[in-house]
Amino acid sequence: MKVRKAVITAAARGERLYPVADTIQKAMLPVIDIDGLHKPVIQAIAEEAFLSGIEEICVVCAPGDGERYINAFTSLRDNLVKSYKSVDWAREEAEKIDNLISRVQFTEQKEPLGYGHAVHCAKEFVNDEPFLLLLGDYLYVSNLINKRCAAQLIELAMQENCSVSAVNPTIEHQIGRYGTLTGKHVPNMTGVYQIEKLIEKPSLSVAELELQTPGLRVGYYLCFFGMHVFTPTVFTILEKQLAQGGKNILLTPTLQELADTEKYLALEVKGNRYDLSGRQGLLRAQMALGLAGLAHDETLTSMVELLAEANTRKAQLVQ
Repeated sequence: MKVRKAVITAAARGERLYPVADTIQKAMLPVIDIDGLHKPVIQAIAEEAFLSGIEEICVVCAPGDGERYINAFTSLRDNLVKSYKSVDWAREEAEKIDNLISRVQFTEQKEPLGYGHAVHCAKEFVNDEPFLLLLGDYLYVSNLINKRCAAQLIELAMQENCSVSAVNPTIEHQIGRYGTLTGKHVPNMTGVYQIEKLIEKPSLSVAELELQTPGLRVGYYLCFFGMHVFTPTVFTILEKQLAQGGKNILLTPTLQELADTEKYLALEVKGNRYDLSGRQGLLRAQMALGLAGLAHDETLTSMVELLAEANTRKAQLVQ
């Protein structure tokens, strides 16, 4: 089993990022990545895939956004070349954008019919191959040197020849934000589970009854990390849901059927995921990227200075 294709879902409009998402696709918001370069979020996500062995990417986007992405990246590349001649960082970034443009295609989700529907929009691109699935509003930081989070996931999927979802042990008060699962620990494989049951954004009471996983710390549950490797079986199952109609086709019921019908594992990825659409999500992601990369010292200095200013201001208000 070789995983050479990836799908990035980026069709949602990003209501929680209002007002900026009203004028620009949320995936084009800028970050300073681990390599110290300024780039749009969607480029950082794509490079997570490329650096994990992925050859081609399909971005599932809203109607009209595909052309907007291409035009935006072409304009960025041209401006870098023209405005920053002979500047090393600009040349490096322009080369990365060229690589992105040559290896990414776009497909539109014509109607907002849910996450499962968005994934299904990439069926023709996937063409009956296993594929990596990433979210367009999550950024990832690995705890391992020279092995991205996606690379950890792909390695296990290829080794075990099956679908694998990345998970993180998550404290109980946050599980209502994520798909949550439980399963049996696979013998002699650290942090690997055979998935048995999945529930989308469960309440704590339901999780306590149905989703506790032996071996995890008390109060922690296995929650989706925002990346998966799937076999083409997922499309066969999704098509049964689509045939039933409905305005919100979820992915989680499909994954429950996948777990019931074939080998499907979860891997505790060594790293962290950052949801950009959450409150202060972009700020948290930027700090994490900065601390993990070439901008570590600059980021740490900025954080210390801000904390010092906040303490000074609080002391003055008390007086």
